[in-house]
Amino acid sequence: MKRSFWIAGLVVLFVLALTACGGNGSNNQTGNSAAAGGSAANAAPSATAEATREPSSSPAAAESETRTIEYMGEQYTVPANAERIVITGSMEAMEDALVLDVHPVGAITFGGAFPERFAAITDKAESIGEKTEPNFETILKLKPDVILGTTKFKPEVVEQLKKIAPLIQVSHIASNWEANLNLLAELTGKQDKAQAAIAEYQADLGKAKALLGDKLKDKKVVALRIRAGQVFIFPAAVFVNPILYNDLGLAVPAEVEAAKAQEAISVEQLASMNPDILFLQFAADENAEAATALEDLQNNPIIQKINAMKNDKTFVNVIDPLAEGGPAWSRVQFLRAAVEQLNK
Repeated sequence: MKRSFWIAGLVVLFVLALTACGGNGSNNQTGNSAAAGGSAANAAPSATAEATREPSSSPAAAESETRTIEYMGEQYTVPANAERIVITGSMEAMEDALVLDVHPVGAITFGGAFPERFAAITDKAESIGEKTEPNFETILKLKPDVILGTTKFKPEVVEQLKKIAPLIQVSHIASNWEANLNLLAELTGKQDKAQAAIAEYQADLGKAKALLGDKLKDKKVVALRIRAGQVFIFPAAVFVNPILYNDLGLAVPAEVEAAKAQEAISVEQLASMNPDILFLQFAADENAEAATALEDLQNNPIIQKINAMKNDKTFVNVIDPLAEGGPAWSRVQFLRAAVEQLNK
């Protein structure tokens, strides 16, 4: 009987020991969590936005799930699966998303709304601000994998965005359209779509050259844009100019050659330029305080004397007035529309 009590006592002691060990483990975990929480709470208020993002459940695994891509001679480290893309400032990236059917989680709005032509890709997107005014707080809340910005952003904006997620500044130079399209394609695994879009444009270009021949050899063709009530001219590498002068091989007017950037020109300068064919882009969203700017220009007695106006060769908004002109979407659309007009 004594032996039975002795064995029972040993069993009880063994169970108590196991319980104590388990309790110590639990207490240690709680202590570690509290310490971690304390560290986070005591972090400096100036900690970067990136540091405020929720950590991965497996830091080591998350760190290894990245890849390096190259764009315009620079290398960028991005998540292996860049599913949450935010587009800010770059209409080029917006147009490329339209071509590749990429649905960003955050995108640019105009007057607080997404333009109708982007409806197909903004169904899952939140507004992250206007074209030149990114909302950093909203972008941070969206927890993007990658942010596609613009080379037009000021340094202080670039630094803020870099604190949130890997930032790639998409070129606004029209001649970089293929690099831009291939960048988004590589990020999203849609290389086939990108190559198909490039091939489509090249095929259309071949047909256009054959159709036009030397018909425009001695013609001065100019594309201008009306913004905030002013008429702007662009360098040969910007807007739709590469399509006209590089791809179609039209002569570059001296005024376009001389332009160093987007430059406002006066009515007198336009009259002096005297283009034979004029493409005009006018968007109401870009002329909110100058709603009659297009009509005023067309009705101006000085402008009515230029060749393009006298010969009915002035074409307004042959594509969407908000189109950038350089990206793949703009190229395909503008080439087809312009050739239709130029061949008349």
